Amino acid sequence: MEGKDRDLIETFASQDIEVRALWQQHLDYEKMIVKLEGKPFLSPVVEQEIKELKKKKLAGKTKLQALLDKYRQQEA
Repeated sequence: MEGKDRDLIETFASQDIEVRALWQQHLDYEKMIVKLEGKPFLSPVVEQEIKELKKKKLAGKTKLQALLDKYRQQEA
């Protein structure tokens, strides 16, 4: 995420439960992906799990971006 996006998230996370939840989910998925990718050997099951986590992370990021775009329009 870009710095401007992070600033918006920090600003609106305290006001908007959905923004806060999506951001926390994004961070959780990132931690899980890093942990799994750090293993010395990735089994096919783990590789599939990483793919699924990345898909979920991207879907959440898309929702978060839509909310941030809405806030940007309100500020303009």
